[in-house]
Amino acid sequence: MYSNLVLKHFTKPKNQGRMKNPDGVGTVGNPTCGDIMTVYIKVKKKNDKEIISDIKFETLGCAAAIATSSMVTQMAKGKNLDAASEITRSDIAEGLEGLPPAKMHCSNLAADALKRAIEDYRIRDLKKNKTSTKTKKMGK
Repeated sequence: MYSNLVLKHFTKPKNQGRMKNPDGVGTVGNPTCGDIMTVYIKVKKKNDKEIISDIKFETLGCAAAIATSSMVTQMAKGKNLDAASEITRSDIAEGLEGLPPAKMHCSNLAADALKRAIEDYRIRDLKKNKTSTKTKKMGK
């Protein structure tokens, strides 16, 4: 049913756990199956690019949900935000050497959680930049 790689990422997931002071957080869930995923990212600016320097996840769900969460963190770590936001459910499933059709929704959740974490980072960064611009204009 599951590939050896899915089982490996389920039994020994990479980047699992909560992150202290993340730059972005994305949480998604599926009410039908009950899976819930949260992805945390740290972003560093390097040569005018924003790079995911660290990434972690917490998932409550089945083996496929945990494996896809683990895989998406491995795929996104070290990538710039634009490249990471283009990771698709197919990329994740292929990275795991396939998923059963009934479990493909898990790869959707993993990709969506990553995208939400990136969106959250961008919103926070925009607010931070607006605040620092206002402070500079006020002469503080």
